Amino acid sequence: MLDEPIDLSGVCASFRRLQESPLLPAGDVGSAFPEAGELAGLFFADSDDVPVESSTLRSAAEQEFADTGYSRYSFLRDQPITYDGRETFDVQAIRKDFPILHQKVNGKDLIWFDNAATTQKPRQVIEAIARYYERDNSNIHRASHALAARATDGYEGAREKVRRFINAPSAEEIIFVRGTTEGINLVAQTFGRKLIQPGDEIIISTLDHHANIVPWQQLAKERSAKLLVIPVNDRGEVIPEAYESLLSPRTRIVSFAQVNNTFGTIVPAKTMIDMAKRYGARVLIDGAQSVAHTPVDVQDLDVDFFVFSGHKIYAPTGIGAVYGKKELLALLPPWQSGGNMIKDVTFEETIFNDPPHKFEAGTPNVADAVGLGAALDYVGRVGIQNIERYEHYLTEYARRALGQVDGVRLVGNPRERVSVVSFVLPNLPAPEVGKLLDQEGIALRAGHHCAQPALRRFGLEATVRPSFSFYNTTDEIDKMVEAVKKIANVAFSSHPNIRI
Repeated sequence: MLDEPIDLSGVCASFRRLQESPLLPAGDVGSAFPEAGELAGLFFADSDDVPVESSTLRSAAEQEFADTGYSRYSFLRDQPITYDGRETFDVQAIRKDFPILHQKVNGKDLIWFDNAATTQKPRQVIEAIARYYERDNSNIHRASHALAARATDGYEGAREKVRRFINAPSAEEIIFVRGTTEGINLVAQTFGRKLIQPGDEIIISTLDHHANIVPWQQLAKERSAKLLVIPVNDRGEVIPEAYESLLSPRTRIVSFAQVNNTFGTIVPAKTMIDMAKRYGARVLIDGAQSVAHTPVDVQDLDVDFFVFSGHKIYAPTGIGAVYGKKELLALLPPWQSGGNMIKDVTFEETIFNDPPHKFEAGTPNVADAVGLGAALDYVGRVGIQNIERYEHYLTEYARRALGQVDGVRLVGNPRERVSVVSFVLPNLPAPEVGKLLDQEGIALRAGHHCAQPALRRFGLEATVRPSFSFYNTTDEIDKMVEAVKKIANVAFSSHPNIRI
């Protein structure tokens, strides 16, 4: 734990500690570690990667933090980052709001480094959901009693909070969904089926999560359209020149993740949107990994659709939002049919409701929408720019420490990133490393992260992925690094029984 607040002035200027090293050589995360035989057979045993020389890793780690320049393609480069008068970040005060963090796992204090998968929930969110069920639980919009009015106010109030958080022009442009995956599918099945014709082109990125690959892939097959993929360089960054070469008058929609979930890469979203607009294309941003880590302004971006999941930003699972420009939502057909999304029904014809209700068939997830609103309130009180700086500090701290461990290969080295680090150890499958770290109470992701094309770009099937939040500390990172050192030493020495 940190004993005192961290002084971040001068060391945490977000996205300024940027890396400039060659890609490290590939590591064998397959079955070459003989003592992991049975587990290796279960986890990605067929990797063909070349073993790593630790001296090369050490040399690269010492060189990789030299660059301090901005990427010319960053949409964040001109956004000032301030502390609103605060020069320190009191992480210990923050941690008190998260009850789940104060427990032991396998006899050790829980260290939650699986934040890119899901974030933990502050007491304020938990209490807001409990209060809803204790006082206000009702269906919304249609009943005339007091509980229905309170539930409706809570639900529509949450919609307004989402609008403010991403700076959308109108709450009518905010659709509640179960999460990013459902949001992308909604756009693919409405915009895609109405406007994508045979021969049209859809552009996605190598860095995308499966949730932004599969829906467009399936739509392209259904509509006889072409799916084009933006390549990435050895750092794990999109190549703008290659992206521009894919754009044409046939491009109907460009859909990409604003932040990659495996390397933490921040893509040049604003630049990419501007480039697509020159060809009359529409753009969707998958904001699942960006919305909790950096300010989002959909009007400044001029994006057509923006989708995100609540559980990535301290809200419950099963709730998320789609922003869509009003003129587009008015043109699109409903995705699902049923109650709440209609104005009038006869056996001959149905008149649909106006957006956003046209896209919210059935009884909505009122309680979790209220929880999402409470989570956004919480993040707003802490300050998204404060969070951005502190998490960047944690990420660079972790990369520096892990990069100096003999045997660790850091995977992906984007110049602009959020709080994700991916690494592998030679001779030991990533999921086995994850299990060994769990013995120390360290919860992180070890696998393909639903981003197989991105990992295969680097010749891998899996990585170990610690991901950080503003309730994490450098003390927790130190404990992880020490555990990784022990695992790496055992892996190199081929000790018959792996224990740390």
